[in-house]
Amino acid sequence: MTLYSGFGLGTLLLPVFAMFAPVEVAVASTAVVHGANSAFKALWVGRHADRDLVVRFGVPAVLGAFAGAAALGLLVGARPLAMYEIAGRPAQVTAVKLAVAILISLFAAFDLVPSLRALRFDRRSLAFGGALSGFFGGVSGHQGALRSAFLGKVGVSAEAFVGTNAVLAFAVDSARLSVYAASFLSGRGALTLGTGQAPAIVSGIAGALLGVAVSSRFLRKATMEGVRTLTGGLLLAVAAALGAGVI
Repeated sequence: MTLYSGFGLGTLLLPVFAMFAPVEVAVASTAVVHGANSAFKALWVGRHADRDLVVRFGVPAVLGAFAGAAALGLLVGARPLAMYEIAGRPAQVTAVKLAVAILISLFAAFDLVPSLRALRFDRRSLAFGGALSGFFGGVSGHQGALRSAFLGKVGVSAEAFVGTNAVLAFAVDSARLSVYAASFLSGRGALTLGTGQAPAIVSGIAGALLGVAVSSRFLRKATMEGVRTLTGGLLLAVAAALGAGVI
């Protein structure tokens, strides 16, 4: 599903890793798996990418990712807006999560509400969308949902949508991972990794790559209508989980 929608791997994987490690370690581990998956997707389906979209959306997204990743260290220690438990598991509502949840909910409406579904974004708005998705991608890794919401409204084929998403995801992941790595190597970063995370990271990468290889076989059968319905449904699910502090 993440190959078609352009997001979801990090959203699902982060809470799983957070069950076994501190959240800062979970974020770093998820980033490594997400980066490997993005590179593989870009190689596998990147030939379908719309080059104009890659440039118009990708450059602001990369710049936004650098800014967001740099801001992550400052936001890690910020106090949450609310804290509670669900079935014994702690949940935290932060300002960043709440902002992203509201944005994603709005964009989901454009994929699911018939009267809004016919609307299209002008390509001149792509720079704003790229900067916005890149920044939040650098902060929390939730870049794909906002990116897919914008790209789904510019009128491209399903293949071009998937290919463009893959190339852009790789570009943003490369930017934020470089900042994470520099922060980690300097010893001043909020994100840490150790040898104890290696098995989870390796198994996560293997599963993600297998998913790309299998789902890409059905890419030509996918329609943009189906992709947008899937994307809209997943957007709402992600927004609800983020807003509630579950992920």
